[in-house]
Amino acid sequence: MEKENFSATERMTSQKEIILDYLKNTKSHPSAQEVFEKVKKVLPRISQGTVYRIVNNLKKKGEIQEISTKDITFFDADLSDHSHFICQGCGTVFDIFDECSKCDVIKNKKLKVGKINNFRIYFYGICKKCKK
Repeated sequence: MEKENFSATERMTSQKEIILDYLKNTKSHPSAQEVFEKVKKVLPRISQGTVYRIVNNLKKKGEIQEISTKDITFFDADLSDHSHFICQGCGTVFDIFDECSKCDVIKNKKLKVGKINNFRIYFYGICKKCKK
């Protein structure tokens, strides 16, 4: 019986590692469904429910961040301080690093309410592709 529990734990660990590795190596901010579709190519027997459960656990543990729009939720494994641009036309999410350089100044400033440890800023607009 112990052996079965160990192998089930081991399998979950490898599934988690594959999902986290995919999220860390993509810049596309995939939805849970997109994660499932990509990971299924590597792990054909993985279920959609397992992928959704692992993604939610990674989010709860702070290993990935969630980017929610009005229609869909995306995920990002880049936990560095940066902002996101969300296109209101196509819904694509883009990383923004340089445009928020003053955010570090704000982050290090002591406010009346307390010290800022991290931040999330979303910019909304129309991307270049949709503007054409």
